[in-house]
Amino acid sequence: MQDIMQFAGNHTILSLAWVVLLVLVIVTTVKGMFSKVKTISRGEATRLINKEEAVVVDVRGRDDFRKGHISNAINVLAADIKKGSFSELEKYKAQPVIVVCANGVSAAEPAAQLTAAGFEQVFILKDGVSGWSGENLPLVRGK
Repeated sequence: MQDIMQFAGNHTILSLAWVVLLVLVIVTTVKGMFSKVKTISRGEATRLINKEEAVVVDVRGRDDFRKGHISNAINVLAADIKKGSFSELEKYKAQPVIVVCANGVSAAEPAAQLTAAGFEQVFILKDGVSGWSGENLPLVRGK
């Protein structure tokens, strides 16, 4: 314990950075546990798509969407969701909705906005399309 205190005294900035990172990890973990939007694996996404007719909403740009997307995905830009212009999704409010982005990070905000708009079951695909293609799961090109 004395060694830790001595280290903290000698390396104040490094110690403060460690404490800040620890607090951020704890806050992020707790926030994720109580969030209505859940991050799901590719296996769970496949199950939702096949068994519960989940709708995949791809929030990437049009060019990225054309280069490869999950089959039957609907391309709605994150900016459009932020503006509230996602009328083509209204009929899917009662179905599971899986929000997909390039790497699983930028899907959180559009997913939260869909939840706030009344969508009952909103999920984020872990690692996004890059994780999906990384496991050699099928992508559709064009459209």
